[in-house]
Amino acid sequence: MGANDVIIEKNFCNGQWEAGTGTRIAVINPCTEQPIGHFNEASAELVDKAVTAANTAFPGWSNLKGSERAAYMRKMTAAIGDNFEDLVIMQMANCGKPRGEAEADISGSVDCINYFADRAEELDEKRQTPVDYDIPGYRSSTRLEPMGPVGFILPWNFPMKICAWKLGPALAAGCTVVIKPSEITPFTDTFWGKAAELAGLPVGVINVVNGTGAITGAALSEHPGLRKISFTGSTRTGKHIMKAAAEDVKNVGLELGGKSPIVVFEDANLDLAARLAVEGVFYNSGQCCNATCRLLVHESIKDQLTEKLIGEYQAVVLGTPQTPDMTMGPLASKPQYDKVTGYQDIAREEGLNCVIGGGRAAEFNTGYFVEPTLYTDVPKSSRLWQEEIFGPVLCLRTFTDEAEAIAEANDTEYGLAASIVTEDDERAERVAAQLEAGHIYNNVSVAIPPETSWGGFKQSGIGRELGPWGLAGFLEVKTVTSRQ
Repeated sequence: MGANDVIIEKNFCNGQWEAGTGTRIAVINPCTEQPIGHFNEASAELVDKAVTAANTAFPGWSNLKGSERAAYMRKMTAAIGDNFEDLVIMQMANCGKPRGEAEADISGSVDCINYFADRAEELDEKRQTPVDYDIPGYRSSTRLEPMGPVGFILPWNFPMKICAWKLGPALAAGCTVVIKPSEITPFTDTFWGKAAELAGLPVGVINVVNGTGAITGAALSEHPGLRKISFTGSTRTGKHIMKAAAEDVKNVGLELGGKSPIVVFEDANLDLAARLAVEGVFYNSGQCCNATCRLLVHESIKDQLTEKLIGEYQAVVLGTPQTPDMTMGPLASKPQYDKVTGYQDIAREEGLNCVIGGGRAAEFNTGYFVEPTLYTDVPKSSRLWQEEIFGPVLCLRTFTDEAEAIAEANDTEYGLAASIVTEDDERAERVAAQLEAGHIYNNVSVAIPPETSWGGFKQSGIGRELGPWGLAGFLEVKTVTSRQ
C-alpha cells in the first residue's frame, strides 16, 4: 500500500466491515497538507451496534482458557508481521514520522501483544488463589475475573502502539473491546480489525469505530454497555470522559498530559545531558505526553550545557519521511501546528530568551513544520513553563542545590515522567525517590518496554498501563468464602 493511495476507512463491527453514515472526514498528510484518505464518521447507532457485539461475544471469549486467547493474540501479531511494511508506510504518511520511529511503533505493538499473550497463559494458573487466614470453619479464595466489554479512545501521536498497550491486557484478561482511533491518524489503528479478521478471532471480540471525539467518542464513553473506558489524550478531555463515566459508575483508565522535567546536576556528563535533553523533547516532534520539556540545570554549568544543546539542535534534520537522514518530521495536524506556533507567539509576547528556533521552519512551503526551539532563563510564571505544548520546544531554568531542583521539578500539576542526569548514583536514587512522577529515568534515554509500568501522578492520569499493573486494570477481584 503506497503513501499516495486513497484509502476509504471503514468500521469493523461484529465481524463485518461497514462504512459510517456520518460526516465525511479527510485524513491529511502532515507533510503535504493534502488528503490521503477519507472516512464517514460512525454514528451513535453504529457505536451501539459495536458495543452490543462486544457484549454478545464476551461470554465465549472470557470462558476460553488463557492459553487459547494467547494463541489468537499471537496469530494477530503474525498478521501484523505479514503486513509490516505496509503499516510502516501508512504510519509515515499519516503521521510524518521518520522511518525508524514508524517501525518502532509497529514492532512495539507486536512486542506488547506478545507480552500479554504470555500473561494470558499464566492466568490459567493464577485465576483462583487461596487466602491464608485462621478463622475456624471458614476458608476463602480470590478469583480474577475479566471486567467485561471495554472501550478504547485513542490518541494520534502513537497510533497502533498505544492501542496495543490497552488491547494486549484487555484480551489477555478475557475482555472484549470497542476501539475508537483518532480521526487524525486512523489507518494503522483500524488495522486491528483486519488483524482480528486474519487471526480468526471470534466475531465481536474486537470492534473498530472511526469518528471524532465529539460524536463517536462521546457515544462510546457514555454507553452503559461498557464496563470501562481506557483513554489516552489531553487532561481536559480526560475530565470530560470521567464525567460521562460517572453516570453509570464506569471504570476509567486515563493516561493524560505531562510537563516532564529533566534535571541536570553539576557533575553530569554534559554530552550525555545534551543528548538526553534533545531526545526527550524532539522524539516524535515533541508530541509525547512524557516529553522532558522542562530542563532544570545547575547554575554552574548552564553556559556549557547551552552550548552543547545548540550543537545538538543544529544536528537535527527536519524533513519528510523521504528526506535522507531525516530525524524529525512535522507536527501531526493543523490544530497542533497552530497550538505550537501559538506558544512561540506567546514566548515573543513574554519576552523570553530564544536561543535557537522560535517559529515556522522557513525552508518548507507546505506541511506542519516548526523549528526546534530552545528558550533559556524561562520564569516560572511563563505559560511555556507551566502548560503542555506538545511540540519540539525546550524551556530551561537553573537551580542552586538538590532541594531546589526537586521542588522545581515537582512544581507542576502533572506527574507522568522525569529524567535525572548525574554521575552520582546515590544522588540519582535519592532524587528519584522524591520526584512525583510515574516513571523516572536515571542517565538513560526514555524507553517503555511492556514489562514496566506506564501512568502518572496528579493530573497525568488514573491507573497504570503495561506490566502486571496493566493486566490488573482489566480484571475484577472476587473473593469466595465457604464453610471449611
